Amino acid sequence: MPVAIITGASKGLGRALAEALAARGWDLVLDARTAGVLQETAAGLEAYGTRVTALPGDVTDAGHRARLVEAAWRFGGVDLLVSNASALGAEPLVRLEELTLEGLRRALEVNVVAALGLVQEALPLLRAAEAGAVIAVSSDAAAEAYETWGGYGASKAALDHLAAVLGVEEPGLRVWAVDPGDLATDLYTAAVPDDDDPRPDPAEVVPAFLRLLDERPASGRYGAPALLEGRR
Repeated sequence: MPVAIITGASKGLGRALAEALAARGWDLVLDARTAGVLQETAAGLEAYGTRVTALPGDVTDAGHRARLVEAAWRFGGVDLLVSNASALGAEPLVRLEELTLEGLRRALEVNVVAALGLVQEALPLLRAAEAGAVIAVSSDAAAEAYETWGGYGASKAALDHLAAVLGVEEPGLRVWAVDPGDLATDLYTAAVPDDDDPRPDPAEVVPAFLRLLDERPASGRYGAPALLEGRR
């Protein structure tokens, strides 16, 4: 069975993607900071009959990243690495004049530095996989200038560029940065708590991610809405 590591997998998009892969028979290594919620997610996936290892921890911890990759190795390797864990830098979001440098550092550490660290840890196994792939969950804030989204958007823009360069440096892999669009997640609620406009459930965009895995287009940046409409 193919093996995926998914960070930030206890809820939201990470959980929805984990469920979709479990339904396809993938073995999973799941990460999140909140142990109880992560264990509940893992228990819910047992019905699919796949192997699931849930490791609570912080992706900024090098030891935790190593344990994630070791768990995948015990399942047989790493076919897919999904960097979904994210930090906003401020909750709720604030204008740049109010953004603390500590908050910006946290966003960069989680969204960029830890994502690269996990790729570096997993790279030998990804290269050995028959169809190794990396998905970096991006944001439209990486490409558009939205008030108060500066710190988070800057971190996601940096993640996009790392993914683009990794795709060039590792032609044997597929490296996709994916903008899922605005979703009904706890992260969005924390970012903009006063915005109660309806947004899609994360499960609604999972088919876009599955399309990438099925069709394996060239490494690059993709938007989930376009993939769902059959465009690239």
